[in-house]
Amino acid sequence: MNKNRLEAFSDGVIAIIITIMVLELKIPHGAEFSALRPLIPVFFSYLLSFTYVGIYWNNHHHMLHATPHVTGRVLWANLHFLFWLSLFPFATAWAGENHFSAATMAVYGLVLLMASLAYWLLQQAIISTDCASSKLLTAVGRDRKGKISPLLYAIGIALSFYTPWLSGVLYVIVALMWLVPDRRIETVLAQK
Repeated sequence: MNKNRLEAFSDGVIAIIITIMVLELKIPHGAEFSALRPLIPVFFSYLLSFTYVGIYWNNHHHMLHATPHVTGRVLWANLHFLFWLSLFPFATAWAGENHFSAATMAVYGLVLLMASLAYWLLQQAIISTDCASSKLLTAVGRDRKGKISPLLYAIGIALSFYTPWLSGVLYVIVALMWLVPDRRIETVLAQK
């Protein structure tokens, strides 16, 4: 399969995910600024999730540029990744609507954790198609951020039952770590 088709499909799914998330921002009943106050938690959960989806979209795009060809394993790994991304609207809405309660923050963290693991599996599937000469393998290197992120998600999930706001802080920290686009892949592709 042509990797452009995989990228186009993934872009479409990600666009739908963002659309579903924004639809959860309900129009307030009232024309005063005070009518927006109940939407603040929902907006913050949307903002964080939008940032995460944007980070994944950006890195997914770069990863596919380093991909020589797509195999069935890569297709299934990509679908697995998109499955976890597709749960972002649910986790986002539930956390925002319930003011970041313990259970909602645990589920939000679980979705973040599973999306990161699915992304790693996709990355490994791509690397295995090109073996030792893989540009992606060279670019990823030791992947410190990729190893730290799931650990922080797991800590955030555990903390959510004691101090949900602290788990939210950890989720924001991980997003901030990845907010600057990962230039490792761009650098390797520019060298070759």
